[in-house]
Amino acid sequence: MEKKRSLECLLMVCMVLGVIGVFSRECRADTVDFKQCYGICFVTCVLTTGNTTFGCAAECLKDCILNPPPTHTLMNTHNFCKLGCATSLCTHFSTKHDPAAEKVEGCVNSCSETCIKS
Repeated sequence: MEKKRSLECLLMVCMVLGVIGVFSRECRADTVDFKQCYGICFVTCVLTTGNTTFGCAAECLKDCILNPPPTHTLMNTHNFCKLGCATSLCTHFSTKHDPAAEKVEGCVNSCSETCIKS
């Protein structure tokens, strides 16, 4: 009985990681909004790496704000400003149990407004 339970748990973990893997590949597409990109990225990072929640939050902010890769344009200057602001102000919302993607998105949007004014 114990063996069957362990096998069921292992199967469930494999299924969840498989689904996360599919979504994380989709996250790189330009059509995914920030909240979805951040939520998928954060959960994947926390579950598959040894990073802290701050490390995962910072990495996912970078990946989702600077997507697609940077080139030298005025828009990317805005994105780098937004990334700096978001890294300073928005990383504390996420926990291992809740990426708080909606709160982070609101915080990042506030940073965007701040960077437009600067």
